[in-house]
Order: sequence, then C-alpha cells, then structure tokens
Amino acid sequence: MKLAKQLEKLGTETAFSVSAAAAAWGAKGNKIYPFHLGDINIATPRNIIEATEKAIADGFTGYCPGAGIPELREAIARDVGSKRQLNYSDSNVSIQPGGKPVIGKFLAAVMNPGDEVLYPNPGYPIYESQIEYQGGVAVPYGYMETENGFDLDMEAIRRAINPNTRVLIYNNFQNPNGAQSSPEEMRQLAKLAIENDLWVLSDEAYFEIQYANKAESIVSIDGMQERSVILYTCSKRFAMTGWRLGAAIGPQNVIDVINKMNTNIESCTTHFIQKGMVEAIEGDSSGPEAIIEELRKRRDAAVEGLNGIAGIRIAAPESTFYLFPNVSSIMQRKGFHNVNQLMDEALIETNVSFCTRNHFGRPTPGEKDFYIRFAYSGIGVADIEEGLERLKTYFEK
Repeated sequence: MKLAKQLEKLGTETAFSVSAAAAAWGAKGNKIYPFHLGDINIATPRNIIEATEKAIADGFTGYCPGAGIPELREAIARDVGSKRQLNYSDSNVSIQPGGKPVIGKFLAAVMNPGDEVLYPNPGYPIYESQIEYQGGVAVPYGYMETENGFDLDMEAIRRAINPNTRVLIYNNFQNPNGAQSSPEEMRQLAKLAIENDLWVLSDEAYFEIQYANKAESIVSIDGMQERSVILYTCSKRFAMTGWRLGAAIGPQNVIDVINKMNTNIESCTTHFIQKGMVEAIEGDSSGPEAIIEELRKRRDAAVEGLNGIAGIRIAAPESTFYLFPNVSSIMQRKGFHNVNQLMDEALIETNVSFCTRNHFGRPTPGEKDFYIRFAYSGIGVADIEEGLERLKTYFEK
C-alpha cells in the first residue's frame, strides 16, 4: 500500500537525530557533553508542579474547551499584552499543546497552495517543513554576520517580496543564531509587511529569555497587531519543555479558525497542565528569575570557552540560549567539506555533541561559511567548561 505523495514534502526536526547519535555513543560508556538540543535540565518551578498536582487531585483530568480554559486564556492575554503595550482578550488566545502546533495551524489558516512564505534560514526547521507540506512555496531569507552577532539581510528580504508573497515568518531572539533585531531593523521589517499586506507569524518563544535588555515585539509597532499572530510557549520561560503547552495570540478571525483546528486535531490541550500554567503566569516569579540567572552563568562559561579556541570569535548574545560560531577556519584546518563531518568526528574524539547549520533549514546556494550551534540550556557550567576544553584540544589539532 502506498502512502500519500505529499509526505515527501514533510520535513522533521533533525536535531533529534543528533540526540539519537549522542545517546548511542553514550550507551557505550562515554560521558556525553550535550550541547545539541534546546532542552532544559533545570527543574520546573515548584509552585507550578504543586498547582498541577492539585489540579489532578481536584479532578481536572477530563475534556475542557478546545480553545483552552478561560482563566488561562485571560492570564496569557493580560501577560502578553502588558509586556507589548497591546490590548488582548481571551478571544485573541488559542491554547496549544506546545508552541510548535502554532506554525502549522497559522499557515493552514492564512496560506493558500502556491502562496510564497518568507522564512528565516538558518532557522527553526519546522517552518520550512510546514510551508512545503501544506503546499506553499518556501522562500528563505538569511543573516549577515557582524562583530556583535547577526543582522537580518534586509536587502535580500526586499528582493524576495513579490505579488505571490503572502506570509512573513519572523523569529526575533533567534534559534539557532541568537540574533536580536535593533529597533530600526524591526521597524524596517514591519514597514515591508504593511506595505506588501503580509501576514506575519512572530515566533516569540525566547521573548522572556533576556540577559540585559527589555524584549520588544514587532507586533507592538503600529499596523502590525491586526496582521500578526504571536507564537507563545511555556517551554523556555518556565523550563516546561516536556509539559507541551503554548498558545497562538492574534486577531480573532484567525484565532477562531485555529480553535476549530484544535477540535479537529487534538480536541483540547491537557486540562490540569493548563491549570498549572495559570499559576506559572500569575504566581511566584522567583522560579523564572532563577532560571535566567542559571542560563546567564552557562552562557558566560560557554562564550569564554569557545572564544578560547583558535579560529573562533563570538559575541555574547543578550537573548536565547544558543551560540552559533563560525568554524570555517577549523573546517579548513581539518580538511572537511561538509560541516556534519566535523560534528561526527568531534563526538567520537571528544564526546561533545552539537548541531550544525545543516540542521536548521536547507543551506542556500552560495553559502561559503560553516557554522555549528551550541545549546547551553541542557548542560551545567562544570560540564560546559570541561567539554569545551576537550573540544579546544580537538579543534586546534
């Protein structure tokens, strides 16, 4: 029996294959230094756990509204709106089993087959996968490396827009490169979206993972709220990656469609976890603050360790928990032509596991530099220092 031809267009999150390779190497008795997945090995704050346990004990284990329980939708509307100087109500919020479902449901709501969608590349690979699986045309845009990190290639974005362009996907506080737009860059992007009447998916998964500056959203710019859906997730802010809870926040006409999809796909998001999330947003804030402080220590250790390796120079990003160093000189020293060769050999030689640029969208023609990605969310400071010292010895050979 044959499967659907459309499945040929469905991609995956290939970082999980790196995780599998690391696990297999670890099963042979090797200590793994896990920089590959953006998972978090920090405990979910205790008040959230206790509120969830109470919800289970109180019987909140059945179905609930497909859109999400009213008290959580209201809490997210207040929280998201107040931090972005916007007014949202519960009718603008659709609860999801994680942030990832927002991508596919948003595209299904606004994109027709053949429409072109601008998306960041390198970027989260599910953008590319969902655009193509649903019959859209995936049009990548990239970044330019600077002394302070990465800037959007605004000229490339301008050139890519045409009458068939329907959607812009924008991930400020970016995975994998940690890029954070300046206010001017964000205004330029908003201007293009408004002038060309584009829908915008603003992926704000790392909005709260900030080490210095106050986060800003493109949706706060005049003219953007009515054309934008925010991808919101609890995974990063509250160390709840495995709880699978997120939300779509946007214009009611789009949210109503997403709510209908919820009923068709999963009926509803787990009731007692939603109860716990109300406590996460409205309860004790010391847990998330402690998470940020721990991530800051890890960032500083990882930046120092990588900058101590000959051929690598990176700036400390002010958001996310990713580092995206250029390893072109190391590739030349090793005689490799595919950056995954470096990844594979490094695992065997050093036990250090990391992803490469190739795990974040198909490389575009003309790319000359090589990059690897380190996530420091799932590894403590001592192991960061130890692992990067091992990597330094291997890279400098």
